[in-house]
Amino acid sequence: MDVVGDLHMNGGETKTSYADNSIVQKVVIDRVSHLLEETAKKLYFKFGGDFGSCIRLADLGCSSGPNTLSVVSKIIITIHGLSLAIDRPEPEIQNFLNDLPCNDFNTIFKSIPAFHNELKS
Repeated sequence: MDVVGDLHMNGGETKTSYADNSIVQKVVIDRVSHLLEETAKKLYFKFGGDFGSCIRLADLGCSSGPNTLSVVSKIIITIHGLSLAIDRPEPEIQNFLNDLPCNDFNTIFKSIPAFHNELKS
C-alpha cells in the first residue's frame, strides 16, 4: 500500500477538499461530544483541577479541516468552565496535531484566527 497515495485527504479549500466535504464527520463529532466533555470532566476532577500550569492534548489522527479545531474547542471550553466552577486558575493548553505528512496542515493554520475568535466569544 502506498501510504502517501492511498491514505490522504484532499487539501486546500476547493470543492473536493476534505475541509469542504467533512460534514458527516462533523455530525459524528457533535453526536459524541458529550462523551468528550464527560471524559474531560472526569480527568479534571480526578486530578482536582491540578494539572500544574499546562494540559497537553494530542490529536494523533487529525484531519485537515475545521473538525480538528472543533474537538479542541470543546475541550478548552469544558476546562475553562470547570476551572471557573471550582475557582482554580486556568491551565495553559497545548495541542499537538499529528497525521500523515502529506495532509494539508496549512488549512488548519489558516483557520486558527476564526477558532481564536470563537473561543473569545
